[in-house]
Amino acid sequence: MDIVVKGRNVEVPDHYRVHVAEKLAKIERYDHKLIRVDVELFHERNPRQSDTCQRVEITCVSRGPVIRAEACTNDFYSALDAAIAKLDTRLRRAADRRRVHRGRHAPISVAAATAGLPVAGLDDANVSAGGTATAVEERPEEHDDQPWHIARAKVHPADPMTVDDALFQMELVGHDFYLFHDKESGRPSVVYRRHAYDYGIISLDT
Repeated sequence: MDIVVKGRNVEVPDHYRVHVAEKLAKIERYDHKLIRVDVELFHERNPRQSDTCQRVEITCVSRGPVIRAEACTNDFYSALDAAIAKLDTRLRRAADRRRVHRGRHAPISVAAATAGLPVAGLDDANVSAGGTATAVEERPEEHDDQPWHIARAKVHPADPMTVDDALFQMELVGHDFYLFHDKESGRPSVVYRRHAYDYGIISLDT
């Protein structure tokens, strides 16, 4: 398992890289097919956000689904600890699901439990997209005459999946909505979190 540590707006010292490797050494117990773990450090320069100015994002790439976790605190050490705690939970959830698929009794699916819920508008959230491979990031075009700008653009593989699989993937990456290709309807769709364990789904009529 390769561990890649990099920083945005911050230089990562060697002793922190060693600390990250030691902290992540145990996660292979959940998935022995892990290929790479990407750890990104972000520093927020806005003094008004001093309590959450240091953010750590961890992305685990394996032969299965991509699993992601992030946390923000006032220092990179506690942010790393908080992100790893979330990551442990998601890795354990993925391991439990693999055991279910090997023959254990499966619980009621999230899709079945939330069927028939009314569709509401999307809240502000990070974008996720279906597929088990890492997204391809593209550099967005700059438009100097516009007051807005797109900071990041990504292209994801669109392997068809069920609504239940999409909800599971959404939970693994820790986002509030998830873009996917619906296996049953054949439509581009988005599942999203409404309140607690209430979910909604939006599909495009093609």
